[in-house]
Amino acid sequence: MFVDRVTLDLFAGKGGNGVVAWIREKYIPKGGPCGGNGGKGGSIILEADVQAFSLDWYRNRRILKAENGQPGASNKRQGRNGKDLILKVPCGTLVRDITTGEILHDLTEDKQQCILSLGGRGGRGNDSFKTSTRQAPNFCTEGTEGGSCQVELELKLIADVGLVGFPNAGKSTLISTLANVRVKIAAYPFTTLQPNIGFIKRKDESRIFIADIPGIIEGAHRNRGLGFEFLRHIERTKLLLFVLDASGIDGRTPTDDYRVLRNELSTYNQEMLGRPYIIVLNKTDADESAENVRVFNEAFPDEASNLLLVSALTGEGMPVLYETVCELAK
Repeated sequence: MFVDRVTLDLFAGKGGNGVVAWIREKYIPKGGPCGGNGGKGGSIILEADVQAFSLDWYRNRRILKAENGQPGASNKRQGRNGKDLILKVPCGTLVRDITTGEILHDLTEDKQQCILSLGGRGGRGNDSFKTSTRQAPNFCTEGTEGGSCQVELELKLIADVGLVGFPNAGKSTLISTLANVRVKIAAYPFTTLQPNIGFIKRKDESRIFIADIPGIIEGAHRNRGLGFEFLRHIERTKLLLFVLDASGIDGRTPTDDYRVLRNELSTYNQEMLGRPYIIVLNKTDADESAENVRVFNEAFPDEASNLLLVSALTGEGMPVLYETVCELAK
């Protein structure tokens, strides 16, 4: 199951208590204090992990606690520190304060860490209170409570290229052809129910990551369909691919689809329309596509430089699309 948003209650460990203890050895009838300090509590640490792909591990783990510190002991022995609880999350995870809505951290790089709750300090044993004028302190202190917080983790996939299109526009076939990703493909809407991410290799062996999100429909900004919930997964992309069905097999035209998609993106985040994009008219192998392509060119004459005609099924136009993506996704 793909999970990209969770709420967590996090509790750092309590510090161990200090102790009151006295030296009890033969021939030392009035031994001095020797109570040790308590260990500090474990902290809650978040760490980005490039091998993690979703937040599904946290789906049934709402409350998480770090280990408490251990109490001190006699002979000035300090208690063991509590282990830090290191929580692995995918790269691209936002940490948001539940109360204020403020974004606390944005983990984008592998091994990047942030401390969410500090462990409590260990208490002091009576040995630490010994002075020249106070030779036998008969008291100690308790460890302090660890910090706590309630946060929301929100995943925004990190990809170079984002695919945007209506359901059944052929996005899954396109990404599987371009990036050789095995995804579910069928001739009905909403085949893609969760984001897919793959990559293509440039000639220098560097990778370009491509994200495919569920199809967008008109009115997505009013919570219709599945796509709008996942639009955040293409917010970080450098390049957008508008994938349009040139065949019009579902009774829509690529001209109308393009208008709707741009409007939905604008409603979600106006800045997304300012980044580089390619308009991909897919399924051009169908007989009906020629007329739809002609109408599209008449409706959007200024988009000729951004337009590519392809058939992900037959591979027609895919080499040109590959070269264009490599050029623009820098």
